[in-house]
Amino acid sequence: MADTQQVDPKAERTAAKAERTAAKLARRIGAFSAAHGGAEGQVAYIGDRGARIVLVGEDGTWGDVVAPTHAIAEKAVEKSGITVHEEFDGEFAAKVRTGPYEWKRMAGIQLGGTANSSSNT
Repeated sequence: MADTQQVDPKAERTAAKAERTAAKLARRIGAFSAAHGGAEGQVAYIGDRGARIVLVGEDGTWGDVVAPTHAIAEKAVEKSGITVHEEFDGEFAAKVRTGPYEWKRMAGIQLGGTANSSSNT
């Protein structure tokens, strides 16, 4: 008698969707890397929202993408081929270059300014 395996169509669709999402994120990571002379990243769990992939380009530019799950984020960075750090430690963070926009936003947060908040009166 031949062995037969039952295939769960819903599980197949879910796996296929996860694969497409990881591929899409990998393309975005690759585009960021290409635009900034290469990139490194770190995957951080952000609760029910999934995982945040923080990217730092070789030129110091930073950005991020959010994946719906940590597993998809891990798959995306694997597909993209970037170097992934376990932690956003001091050495990795030192590669980030901040500009006037970031400093203005940080000052707005610290000083109660309106750069980040529409509720300040």
